[in-house]
Amino acid sequence: MTRYAAFLRGVNVGGVNLKMADVAAALSDAGFANVRTILATGNVLLESRSAADAVRTKAESTLRRRFGYDAWVLVYDLDTVRSIVDGYPFDPEVEGYQSYVTLVADPAVLDELAALADDAGADEKIARGAGVIYWQVPKGATLESTIGKTMGKKRYKSSTTTRNLRTLAKVLR
Repeated sequence: MTRYAAFLRGVNVGGVNLKMADVAAALSDAGFANVRTILATGNVLLESRSAADAVRTKAESTLRRRFGYDAWVLVYDLDTVRSIVDGYPFDPEVEGYQSYVTLVADPAVLDELAALADDAGADEKIARGAGVIYWQVPKGATLESTIGKTMGKKRYKSSTTTRNLRTLAKVLR
């Protein structure tokens, strides 16, 4: 069995409100083992014998059926999550700033988002990683940032989700 982290996009923000206990129950009922949620923002640890792509497909269909919303899930084994966290290229703890990682499943979208680094404001940092966009922005300016303004577009919903670096660290504990 492989231990995975599944990251649900847009849960408990922007109108999709789910109780994490209900999410865990739905995924357990779907056959995933040792399901556990972290925080209320759609972070799930689970085990499966299947590959990450199959876990993603099954999790999305399960959540769509059970909760009736357009569920999008990105799935990574825990070694990959650890590599993502360890690869953060900026000082992760800068007073007055938030450190984020946007997980990206579509290579074309990754290219588009990485190109935004050229348009970043003076206080915003953007860097491409392996399947992710790392970024750092002043607290309170997330939605007005170059990445923040872009992420709300419908085109990115099925293949991206963003997490605070601290959240990713909690997933690994």
